[in-house]
Amino acid sequence: MADETEIQGGEVAVEAAAAPEAAPEGRGRGRGRGGNDRGRGGRDGGRGRRDDRRGNAEEGGEELIEKLVHINRVSKTVKGGKRFGFAALVVVGDGKGRAGFGHGKAREVPEAISKATAAAKRAMVRVPLKEGRTLHHDGAGHFGSGRVQVRTAPQGTGIIAGGPMRAVFESLGVADVVTKSIGTSNPYNMIRATFAALTEQTSPKSVAQRRGKKIADLLKRSGASAAEAQADAEAVAE
Repeated sequence: MADETEIQGGEVAVEAAAAPEAAPEGRGRGRGRGGNDRGRGGRDGGRGRRDDRRGNAEEGGEELIEKLVHINRVSKTVKGGKRFGFAALVVVGDGKGRAGFGHGKAREVPEAISKATAAAKRAMVRVPLKEGRTLHHDGAGHFGSGRVQVRTAPQGTGIIAGGPMRAVFESLGVADVVTKSIGTSNPYNMIRATFAALTEQTSPKSVAQRRGKKIADLLKRSGASAAEAQADAEAVAE
């Protein structure tokens, strides 16, 4: 053990003694490597921290359903000719009663989609759902020349909707609904009219709170018996 300690101490002493002699030969190279290593360490460390924060935000957040509804090529006439770009319409939802739409313009398709997605996430609204699968009551909405009708449906009906309206209900988490679009087929106006109808949806729970009554009392007045009204009131989640 004593010999090994002496050998190790001798090796350390030799390396320490050799270090000042090797420094002048590789001074520039050694400093360059050291500087680069420190620089890389600082940049990589910063990137790692930012990635961790981004990952935590995604893990802590909820998964969103993104639907690309429409993409259109647009052009702008300038002095040298025409400058082309793209416009995207995106619907985003969490599948649990929250959804929003947004549109964005850019010179490239991916950038336009990312802008529209970001705008849709900022404009998400909550819609009360009955049993988590359909709407509480019928409704209608219009925007410009676009008019839509939405109706609640029994279990197993499915999404009876086409075009942009289907994307809205799929991202919203509605499983049973019947819709009808009257007028324009412009996807922008159809989406806005659909959201106008959805924002007017109310639930028995919100109506009872607003009127200062119990949910069972409201459901009993609609023609159901006391037992049925109490069972339906307990099943109301929103």
